[in-house]
Amino acid sequence: MSKENEFKRSYRVEELKNKVVVYGISDFNLEHTFECGQCFRWEKEDNGSYTGVAYGKVINVSMPSDDQIIINNCSISDYNTIWHSFFDLDRDYAKIKQRLSIDPVMKKAIEYGWGIRLLNQEFYETVFSFIISQNNNIPRIKRIISELSKGLGTPITYNEKAYYSFPELFMLSQNARDKIDACRAGYRCKYILDSASYLNQNKLNIEELRGASFIEARNKIMQLNGVGEKVADCILLFSGVKSDSFPVDRWVIRVINKFYSECFNAEPSKEEIREFAIERFGEYAGIAQQYLFYYALKTMK
Repeated sequence: MSKENEFKRSYRVEELKNKVVVYGISDFNLEHTFECGQCFRWEKEDNGSYTGVAYGKVINVSMPSDDQIIINNCSISDYNTIWHSFFDLDRDYAKIKQRLSIDPVMKKAIEYGWGIRLLNQEFYETVFSFIISQNNNIPRIKRIISELSKGLGTPITYNEKAYYSFPELFMLSQNARDKIDACRAGYRCKYILDSASYLNQNKLNIEELRGASFIEARNKIMQLNGVGEKVADCILLFSGVKSDSFPVDRWVIRVINKFYSECFNAEPSKEEIREFAIERFGEYAGIAQQYLFYYALKTMK
């Protein structure tokens, strides 16, 4: 499959009062996308829509049909500059799923999480979100990020409710120690402070990371205090820097050991699992990881 074909998508977009409607959507499900562990600032509403904060904006997203998205609190300018890319709408997931479904295990995982799309999240927010995610569960990660944003972010009002942008990098400095401690992230507070201090002095160039090899990009991110291979892999994947990044956590280990054990002579290490995934799934390893992770998370309790 050529890159040109993978990224050749067109939609009809209509701007209405304070919202944008996108027609011609496929291979997208809100619950699959927002509940697959890649993001922490989206909440499901009673009507099935999701409200979230990203790039300093608050939007509500709904899908009245499988081929239509309504983005509330959005202008056509914001859609073009933020949300079209954020929701990875240029990528043709049907072709990617067709390619990955050659593998029978992947075919089953894809059928379960058919509507997952990789979000292109803001880089520094992704860095700190996955530092917070270490040895943590999703509800608590969400709570910590919410408190951190409330303490150091900018307030945004939507539907008469207060939301908060993720803190700017300069706000996450030593001067913010009390407010960072107040978010109750435990030992991760030191990692947040140390990483913010490092990044304030040594800002990472996103385009250089994209152009670097996977190992080079991972090593650059692992210079941050408290960031190991798995967290670095998550940062690369969920910020849209490296779509072949394959984070390995306990859920991925379980699904690999259950369905791919015959591919290894002994129980594989995390690095062996990652190498296996790259060899098997190639440039789509990161997307494959999300299908496998979601499948394991929801079915292998």
